[in-house]
Amino acid sequence: MPEVYVHAIEGRSKEQKRALIKDITDAVVKNFGVTADAVLVEILESSRDNKAKGGVLFSER
Repeated sequence: MPEVYVHAIEGRSKEQKRALIKDITDAVVKNFGVTADAVLVEILESSRDNKAKGGVLFSER
């Protein structure tokens, strides 16, 4: 069972997440030759206060 984890800052809509999960699932099905039911996709969201880039919190950008 292929598993794909997406790390992202919180704030995306349910529709955006649904579309991303479908696109990722379709890509795994196509490239790994498995059924959609075998693909696990998990979105791991972080608060803007808990993630930084270049030493600056996303909440301060």
